[in-house]
Amino acid sequence: MTNIVTLAIVIGTSICSYMAFNDKAMFDKYMFNAYAIKNYKQGYRFLSHAFIHADWMHLILNMYVLYSFGTILEGGLFPDSDLFGKKSTLYFILLYTGAIYGSSLMDYIKNKDNPAYNAVGASGAVSAIVFSVILIMPTSKMGLFFFPSIPAWIFGALYLIYSFYMERKNIDNIGHGAHAWGALFGFVFTGILKPELFILFIQKITQQF
Repeated sequence: MTNIVTLAIVIGTSICSYMAFNDKAMFDKYMFNAYAIKNYKQGYRFLSHAFIHADWMHLILNMYVLYSFGTILEGGLFPDSDLFGKKSTLYFILLYTGAIYGSSLMDYIKNKDNPAYNAVGASGAVSAIVFSVILIMPTSKMGLFFFPSIPAWIFGALYLIYSFYMERKNIDNIGHGAHAWGALFGFVFTGILKPELFILFIQKITQQF
């Protein structure tokens, strides 16, 4: 069945998040905390934090984007015999779970001695899914809320610039760095699986000019 992994992640994450909304002990136990990972050997937090969210809006936005782009990959691109073949489901799972770790690594390095730093949500992994699509389909159209749709590669570039800028400014409570590193992980990981995608990415962009 196509899209089964995407759907399973959406359902599983929604259930876990709903449970954590109503159970502060669970929320505290599974959120990302680099200090606890380092000093209390709670490495599971690297993975578990992506399955709980701060509130309903956070959850709904992430799951909507995940389902929208995950179904593109899992249902339309990853199973393509000319793209990833029979290992497509495994690659999709590795992309998502790998991005959870990859998007959190810099936050771990920066905050391993800071017990006050916490984070939750699948935004880094979701960004990886989006940027995997961008690598494969750079000239497709992408938009955000009320902003008009633009070529995916331009959307991706603006997303990274904004994310790294906001991470440096550090003026809100959003993990912009995790968004950016997750996005880069998805782009690079997909390209490593099939290196010719990098060449096709450039070719498709230059053909627009």
